Amino acid sequence: MTVLTDALLSIVVPLYNEEDNVVLLTEKIHESLVGYNYQIIYIDDFSKDATRMVVKKMNDQKVHLIELKKNYGQSLALAAGIDYAEGDYIITMDGDLQNDPSDIPEMLSYAIEGEYDLITGIRQKRKDSLVKKIPSKIANFLVRRVTKLDIKDNGCALKVFTKDIAKDLNLYGEMHRFITLLAHLEGAQIKQVPVKHHARHAGVSKYGLERVFKVIADMMLLLFIRKYFQRPIHLFGIFGVLLMLLGGLINIYLLVIKLMGEDIGNRPLLIFGLMFILAGIQLFTIGIVMELLIRTYYESQQKRPYRIKKILVGDKAQ
Repeated sequence: MTVLTDALLSIVVPLYNEEDNVVLLTEKIHESLVGYNYQIIYIDDFSKDATRMVVKKMNDQKVHLIELKKNYGQSLALAAGIDYAEGDYIITMDGDLQNDPSDIPEMLSYAIEGEYDLITGIRQKRKDSLVKKIPSKIANFLVRRVTKLDIKDNGCALKVFTKDIAKDLNLYGEMHRFITLLAHLEGAQIKQVPVKHHARHAGVSKYGLERVFKVIADMMLLLFIRKYFQRPIHLFGIFGVLLMLLGGLINIYLLVIKLMGEDIGNRPLLIFGLMFILAGIQLFTIGIVMELLIRTYYESQQKRPYRIKKILVGDKAQ
């Protein structure tokens, strides 16, 4: 199901030490998008090889090169490319030739139909080593269990976004691993499509087993954002109140037995009671401070904690 469009496409590709891949990747993109109006945006994340020079030597008028001043990582490289992109649809992919540009037209057709805001790939018959497959499977399992978002392959870089969803992603840190979840939090309707996957053409992978621990840390942050970003007092306040109640009950019990004539000065329970009350006060205070920060975040940037897909007056769109 391939649908041609006059809309501008922006293909955003972060590059890091891909001098042996970038020319062939460019050729494959051109072959796959004959008849489309598109721009290729390469973001060089401060490569240590000749990637930048190879891109410049191509002298391709469809290729835009963004050179970063230092190595920021894949998330910020993607953010730079998306911010620069002018397309009505923004397509992300890796620069190692493992993604196949020939999958783009079919994925794009779902976005053009207007039902979906993000089309993400599911890599078929992955040509990766176990060092990459195992962390990826663990990460996908954890994301599904914790977020309840049934995405089969969060690690597939080949994605097609509508412009408004892509521009609102606000990538930072290493959040590119959760780009689908971030889009979901922005209200995106998501379609998963099987895509081809190839062995790396040249160069070496930048990922290993340490990726699992980074995924867990980032997922804890995203879980907080997903559930409590707009109401942090519900997390910190509830725990704070529970700790204060527990500490209060302990101290009331100690006060009763003190009045009955027992010595409580050397009892460890007294210290626990005081610690619970102090910890509860601190958590509750953190919740209040975060509530104020969230209000400042939205009001200072004129952001709103909701997205409107459509407004109807009677049976007509306004």
